[in-house]
Amino acid sequence: MFRLDEGLKVYLHREPIDFRLNINGLALLVDKALGLDPFAPCVYVFSNRRRNRVKILGWERNGFWLLLKRLEQDRFIWPTPDAVPTLTVEQLHWLLEGIDIGVVDLVVQCSSTRSIATFLQRVGRAGHGVGRVPKGRIFPL
Repeated sequence: MFRLDEGLKVYLHREPIDFRLNINGLALLVDKALGLDPFAPCVYVFSNRRRNRVKILGWERNGFWLLLKRLEQDRFIWPTPDAVPTLTVEQLHWLLEGIDIGVVDLVVQCSSTRSIATFLQRVGRAGHGVGRVPKGRIFPL
């Protein structure tokens, strides 16, 4: 899988776009609709109406690059409008994997039973819960 640099800023375009737009059309959309600089060292993420395709536009030194991911059966879980329009690179990778980033608050990498115990302690201490019952989700990556 393609991995982006962890320090990169990621901007999410909320509304579905016409997927016939090419690099020039998407760069214009970044400028006019998002009010951001398409030549900045960040990436801009777009989706179609059916949420089965994602385009990622970026600028690097001397030109634009465009990534496209198409799901054959599933759909991307697009964040709700009240969620933050900027993402971390890690959240972008989760989005591309089909994880609902709107419900993820705490991330712990679990590689052993001890790290799973640490995860459960952090969920309880951080107040991630429904009512008075601590709730946490584990996503295999």
